[in-house]
Amino acid sequence: MRTLTGLAVAGPAALAVQDKLRVVKTAAEWKKILTPVQYYVTRQKGTERAFTGPYWNNHEKGTYKCVCCGVALFEAGTKFESGTGWPSFYAPINKKVVAEKIDKTYGMERTEVECAVCDAHLGHVFEDGPKPTGLRYCLNGTALTFEKK
Repeated sequence: MRTLTGLAVAGPAALAVQDKLRVVKTAAEWKKILTPVQYYVTRQKGTERAFTGPYWNNHEKGTYKCVCCGVALFEAGTKFESGTGWPSFYAPINKKVVAEKIDKTYGMERTEVECAVCDAHLGHVFEDGPKPTGLRYCLNGTALTFEKK
């Protein structure tokens, strides 16, 4: 595995993950490039309030990327209206761009979703989504950027 300090990944997600490219920064480095809300959500596993973050109501075609490292995570074509107030998707661009971990906070067990390149907290995945996967990747819009097509 290659570890690069201070590098922002802009290349294709599949290549970055296949090469096992990792983006590693100190807390101070992340704080310099992220807003306080982005830092709270992505680095401290926070959650933005429903219906307040960017992209929950975005209906444009494009690609959603990690706000921390820039790796492409989800295509707009997989986004759907979940009614939750957070952007929801039924599948990532590639399963290798997201990592899933068990989250036992708040007295419940959920599956946390992180960026596989930089470990940014993105949100959670639930098994109540639409076909074809039945999954709902419920993400913090603050953890994402959007590249319009």
